[in-house]
Amino acid sequence: MRTRLVLLAVLLVLISLGPAYSACRELDVARGFIQPAHAAAADAVVEFFGHNFFQITTAKGTKIITDPIAPGMYPTPDISPHAITVGREHPNHNYVEIAKGNPIVLRGLGNYGAEWNKISTTVRDVLIYTVPVYQQQFGNALKGAAFVFDLGTLCIAHLGDLAHKLTAEQIKAFGKVDIAMIPIGGSFTMPPDTAREVLQQLKPKVAIPMHYRESTMLLDMFVKGFPNRYLPNHRHAFSKEALPSPTQIMVFTPWGMRGYR
Repeated sequence: MRTRLVLLAVLLVLISLGPAYSACRELDVARGFIQPAHAAAADAVVEFFGHNFFQITTAKGTKIITDPIAPGMYPTPDISPHAITVGREHPNHNYVEIAKGNPIVLRGLGNYGAEWNKISTTVRDVLIYTVPVYQQQFGNALKGAAFVFDLGTLCIAHLGDLAHKLTAEQIKAFGKVDIAMIPIGGSFTMPPDTAREVLQQLKPKVAIPMHYRESTMLLDMFVKGFPNRYLPNHRHAFSKEALPSPTQIMVFTPWGMRGYR
């Protein structure tokens, strides 16, 4: 009896450390043992503030922002996140001063952007980890960082300024992606045709284009042939069981701006 009580106590401690099931990884790297039933209620709310700048809010209220952009290009939101991820050391991606409070800042690159900074950490109910990628600048390959957010139910990947097709190792590192924020702009990232190939590699349920400066031409090239939906606003709630199949492209309207259609 005493042994059983000890084992039960250990199990409860493991469960309390974070989500009991990994939405992104296989069982050998999952953080627990119990897979929860998926509720009809929203597992996450995603908000788009322009360029690569998003906010993810979990069902438990955890708020994470990605690649915050400096004021000037888009309206500046009033945000108080628990964590900030930075995939590129540039004011269009690393303006962490925009956030109120005292959030945790997770930088995917070190040494002023010259080296990859491996991250695998839990912020409240979210496991956050990086996948090393390459971005580009004036034709030169630079190190970059993509971030994965494991919510226990949903697996969300922010591909940063990815500029190339993925290797088999990178695909495995991302895991089973449900929602992918994917750059399509070319120049500093991959163009729409390469982004379409990456969608075929990752096979997310939802793809959200970013880093295209509201170019309808780039959007048209990216969505062609895929089920697609243009949202009239910047915010959408997602639940695991309501995700589309096959991949649907969802075009968000940046906060404070008018829709495309």
